[in-house]
Amino acid sequence: MDVEFSEEQQEIRRALRDALDKQSDSPAVRAAMVTEHGFDPKVWRRLCGQTGLAGLGIPEEYGGVGLTFAEVVIALEEMGRTLFPSPFLASSVMAASAVLHSGDEAACAEILPGIAEGTTLATLALAEPGSRDVSEVSLTATATPSGEHRLDGVKTHVLDGVAADLVLVAARLDGQVALFAVAGDAAGLTRTQLPVLDQTRHQARLDFDNTPARLLGTPGADTAAVLERVRQLTEIAVAAESVGGAARCLDMTVEYSKIRVQFGRAIGSFQALKHRCADMYVQLETSRSALYYAAWAATEAEAAGLDVDPDAPGAGELPVMAPLAMTTATAAYRAIAEETIQLHGGVGFTWEHDAHLYLKRATTSALLFGDRTHQRERIAALAGI
Repeated sequence: MDVEFSEEQQEIRRALRDALDKQSDSPAVRAAMVTEHGFDPKVWRRLCGQTGLAGLGIPEEYGGVGLTFAEVVIALEEMGRTLFPSPFLASSVMAASAVLHSGDEAACAEILPGIAEGTTLATLALAEPGSRDVSEVSLTATATPSGEHRLDGVKTHVLDGVAADLVLVAARLDGQVALFAVAGDAAGLTRTQLPVLDQTRHQARLDFDNTPARLLGTPGADTAAVLERVRQLTEIAVAAESVGGAARCLDMTVEYSKIRVQFGRAIGSFQALKHRCADMYVQLETSRSALYYAAWAATEAEAAGLDVDPDAPGAGELPVMAPLAMTTATAAYRAIAEETIQLHGGVGFTWEHDAHLYLKRATTSALLFGDRTHQRERIAALAGI
């Protein structure tokens, strides 16, 4: 196993960091997060045009850059570092992965080029009230005599659900899990913005009432496997964002400790603060190690396809490593963000300082797939404990 990044990958990181430092500084983030959709479409299109951001993990045959999931993780780390408000997670990770793995070549050729350009904003609607697991999908799909399909039910906590031009929906068709594509302006679809703690990532409730939908792939075990793979990739994506955000919090704290003077000396010279910063660093590096191992496992699994040998090195570990990396990273992120606020003293508690934005992202990221108890039970079950 080699989890070292190549010079080309490091160059991708440097280029993205430079672009995001210019386009996603604190004033830009704060301005974007209070808009209707929670991000600046002009900035999103500009970055997509300059860096190919939206299509990093999409194959070249569908208009993407054709890189591996490792490069996607690098991009997510850098976006997490600046809290970049964008539809990348929903569109370029969740939705693109669902379409790509669906096995529906026509849908891939039709949908993925727009996602890769950043002109089509897509999302995946999986969670339902009281449930976020693939096995518990209950929204119903019905086939009409003409061969069309209609959806009825509710999806909730859909990332960028109001802004999306295209919604991919997990539903039950004749008792089997199936994947459908629904236009954002489809008849019978009602989209409601949800109040959220983290304003840099908008979520929505989607109500389907006899809503027309297009079936992707084949219903059944294959679609359930596709959605499980998408969930695993999303968990790693959230871990990457969390590592990037936690690293930024630590950097802010160390920098502040060098310039804040108390009792005639920089507070960073006090042993108690040194110990707390050291603890933050250990938590960060632990979560980063888990992330990179999971990213390597995902890259191996993507090369192997959905039918992965559970005993295969790396690839077979993905089902366990993905949620483990996410829970490790989000827990570390929240702890580090809380320490960042504490060690900044009074200024850390103010609206004007960015520390609270990172804490809010850390808190909500940890709950995207259910509470910690549920996540730990899932990891234990997957590990056979």
